[in-house]
Amino acid sequence: MQPTRLYLVRHGQVEGYQEKRYNGQRNVSLTEIGKEQSEQVCACLSAVALDAVYSSDLDRSRYCARLIAEGHGLAVVAEEALREINFGDWEGRTWVELQEIYPLEWQRRLQDLTNYQVPGGESLQDAADRIRPVIGRILARHPGGHIALVAHGGLNRIVLLDAIGAVLERAFFIEQDYGCLNIIDYLDGGHAVVRLLNGTAHLKP
Repeated sequence: MQPTRLYLVRHGQVEGYQEKRYNGQRNVSLTEIGKEQSEQVCACLSAVALDAVYSSDLDRSRYCARLIAEGHGLAVVAEEALREINFGDWEGRTWVELQEIYPLEWQRRLQDLTNYQVPGGESLQDAADRIRPVIGRILARHPGGHIALVAHGGLNRIVLLDAIGAVLERAFFIEQDYGCLNIIDYLDGGHAVVRLLNGTAHLKP
C-alpha cells in the first residue's frame, strides 16, 4: 500500500505577532499577510489530490482550511481536539508580562517543558495526550490517502516529533513559521518519513 501522506500546515500570521505572546485557545485574527499566506498554501496544494481536509476549530486555522477545502470540493472537518496547547491563565499575555507576573512558574516551565502544567491550562504532555489519538484516527480513516491538516505551532511540533521518534523536550528544536507546510508520509508498520519540514508555501510538495 502506498503511504498515507499528511500535509501539515500552520495557520498564517496573526494580529499581535510582533510580541511573543501565548494565544493558546483564544480566537485571534489573521493579519492581511496571514491571509495571503493562507492563499499561498492553498495554491501550493491546488494540484494535490486530497481526500480530506481537517482543521483546528479555531478561526485562524479554519480560514486556511476552508480555502484548501473549497479548491478541492471538500468540506472542512474541524475538531476541538486539534486546538493549540491550552495556556490557561497565561493566554493573551506576552512573555515579558508572564516573567513579571509568574516568575517562579515561568522558571518551572522552562525547567520541565514536558510536564509543567500552566495554571488553568495544559502541560505539553497533556496536549500530546489529547492530540495523538485524534491524529491516529484521522490517519486510520484514510489509509494510502492524502490529507491536509491546518493547525498550530504547538500541535504541529508534537506531530513532527512523533514522526521522527523524538521526545517532547525537543519541541522547540523544530521551527514552525506562520503559513508553513510540512509533509509526512506514514508507512506500513507505523514508521513515518518527514518529506518537508517548515517549508514555505511557494515550494512544490
